[in-house]
Amino acid sequence: MTSLDKPTTEETSADTSADDARAVTEAALFEAFGGVRGMVETVLPGLLFVSIYTVNKNLHMSALAALGVALVMVVVRLVRRDTVKHAFSGVFGVGFGVVFAMMTGNAKDFYLPGMLYTLGLAVAYIVTAMAGVPLIGLMLGPVFKENLSWRTRNPGRKKAYTKASWAWGLILLAKCAILFPLYWWADTTQLGWVLVALKIPPFLLAVYLTWVFLAKAPPPIDVFAEMEAEERAEEERKAAAAGEGEGAPAGRHRRRS
Repeated sequence: MTSLDKPTTEETSADTSADDARAVTEAALFEAFGGVRGMVETVLPGLLFVSIYTVNKNLHMSALAALGVALVMVVVRLVRRDTVKHAFSGVFGVGFGVVFAMMTGNAKDFYLPGMLYTLGLAVAYIVTAMAGVPLIGLMLGPVFKENLSWRTRNPGRKKAYTKASWAWGLILLAKCAILFPLYWWADTTQLGWVLVALKIPPFLLAVYLTWVFLAKAPPPIDVFAEMEAEERAEEERKAAAAGEGEGAPAGRHRRRS
């Protein structure tokens, strides 16, 4: 290999920086969306409900079992002092489903709140992307320590967040286009198994596309680091001003003597 063929230090550094940015993006997305454990907590209550209902067609037993396992997952997280937001969201979703199903006596209504939430979320992603305030950016900005700096100071990331929000919105709309006809035409077990099957793949596709868009975008502006730097600079200015104030009287005293 000639010297012309060898990668320069700058090229190596750029490659390393790009790899670091992709790794940070992957870790942040993993944290924001709950990772493998979050996916399990999302799928398990619905899977338990449809499994029990398929066997014995007992609405009460199926609903209470789903709610029970959701509560157990919250308790486990509390005991281990883990983040509980994903588990709590699962409990609320299952809880609303149980209430709907119990009130109407229709087992399919167990799934209706979650389906309506998915539809509302799809609309929110698309509307916020069209409005120039993409929902993904609002969700991930604090995770990347950039808050809303991407809106005015980092147009490349705003573009990436907008693309990601469109991806999430369209994927969730496609999911709704499958589920809502089944809600009207299919029986409870058919709807339940299709819904369980559609829990993870669309989610993983949306997360992957978000990772692709953000990995190619400029790095986030760490506004927390900027604020800390400003606070340190302000403290140094105050210390310097205090030092000058203490030195001035001594200088005047020497001149008088």
